[in-house]
Amino acid sequence: MKEFLQTNIIELGDYTLKLQNVLSLIVFLGFVIFIYFIIKRVIYKSSTLDLAKKFSISKLFKYLSIVITFVISLHLLGFNVSVLLAGSAALLVGLGFGLQNLFNDFISGIILLLDRTLKVGDIIEVNSMIYKVLEINFRTTTVLGRDGNYIILPNSTLTSNSVINWTHSEISSRFKVTVGVDYSTDIQVLMPVLKEVAKAHEQVLNSPEPFVRFEDYADSALIFSVYFYTNEVFRVENIKSELRVEIFKALKDNNISIPFPQRVIHIANNN
Repeated sequence: MKEFLQTNIIELGDYTLKLQNVLSLIVFLGFVIFIYFIIKRVIYKSSTLDLAKKFSISKLFKYLSIVITFVISLHLLGFNVSVLLAGSAALLVGLGFGLQNLFNDFISGIILLLDRTLKVGDIIEVNSMIYKVLEINFRTTTVLGRDGNYIILPNSTLTSNSVINWTHSEISSRFKVTVGVDYSTDIQVLMPVLKEVAKAHEQVLNSPEPFVRFEDYADSALIFSVYFYTNEVFRVENIKSELRVEIFKALKDNNISIPFPQRVIHIANNN
C-alpha cells in the first residue's frame, strides 16, 4: 500500500507529483468544503446577528478560507511555498503597479465588509442616483437601481466618493411633498387636510406622525410641505406620486385652488 501511494504521476525536473499528494489534496479539499458549509450554516442560523452581519462574516470567512486553502494545497502538492513566494516577489511588485486599481477595489471591499458603514439591504445615493445594495463582494458591489436595472459598482467608487446611506441608522427616513395654494386660502383648514392625506396612506408611518410646515410666500402662491416618514425608502417616489394625487383631490373637495403663475404687464402709452 505504501509503495502504491508513492507512485509517481508527474515528473518535471526536480518536481515529482505522487499519488499520495493527490489523495491528500482531495481529502483536504473535501474537509475544507464540509467545514465551510457547517460554519456558514451556523452563521446564518444565529439569532444574535442581523442579515447584514451574517453576510459580512460569511464573506470574510469564505475569502480567508480560499487563501489558506490555496497555500496549504500547494504544500500538499509538494511545492515549497516559501521558495515560490520569494521567487515571485519581483513579479508581484510589477503586477502591483499594473493592477493597482484592481487591488484598490479589493482593499475597499475588505473595508466595506469590516467597517459595515454599508450593508446588504441599505438604500444609498451615489452621484445623485439611488440604489439598493444587493451584494458586497471583494472587488465589486451589486446594486439595484430604481428603474430595475442591476449595476456593478467597483468598491473603490463607494470608499472614495461621498455616499449617502439613507438607512444607516434607521430603516425609516423622512421625506416631503410640496404644494402651492392661493393666497386667499384659509390655512387653518388647509394644514389639517394635508396632514390627514399623509396619515391615510398605508405606507406612511404613524410614528413619527406626518406634519405640515408653512414653507414660504412665493410670487403667486403660499408654499406648504407635508413631511412624512416611511420604511419604503427605495420606492418613496411612488409614495410621493400617490400623495400628490390624493392632495389634489383633497384640495378640490375643499375648494382650495392651486394658482397659476400671475404676471402684471404695464404697457406704456406714448400719446
